[in-house]
Amino acid sequence: QLQLVESGGGLVQPGGSLRLSCAVSGFTLHDYTIGWFRQAPGKEREGVSCISSSGGNTIYADSVKGRFTISRDNAKNTVVLQMNMLKPEDTAVYYCAADLRATMTLRNLNVYGYWGQGTQVTVSS
Repeated sequence: QLQLVESGGGLVQPGGSLRLSCAVSGFTLHDYTIGWFRQAPGKEREGVSCISSSGGNTIYADSVKGRFTISRDNAKNTVVLQMNMLKPEDTAVYYCAADLRATMTLRNLNVYGYWGQGTQVTVSS
C-alpha cells in the first residue's frame, strides 16, 4: 500500500529552522516526483517545493527561495524539506505528495495522486 508520512513539524520562533521529513513506503521512491505543499487556515493549499525523481531538478515557490531546501535520499525512501529563516507567514500544515507522472509542477495539485496527512508548522514568538 502506497503511503507518505510527514514528520518534523512543531513550534519555532521567527528566524528559526525546522527539518521536515517525508517517509515513503509502498513504491520505489525514485520513480516519482515528490512535492511539498502547505495550507494555512482560511487559505488554499499552495506549492512550496518539488524535486524530480533523480533529485537533479528542483522548483521552489518565490516565497521560500533562498530559505528552504528540498532533498531526497532514494536509498532511504525519504524526502527532506529544510526550512531556515522561518517567518510567521510560513505557519501552515505541510504536506508531501507523490506525482506518478513526474510532471514537476507546484501549480497543478491534481497531478499529485498520493498525499500524506500533514504536519503542523507554527512560527511564532
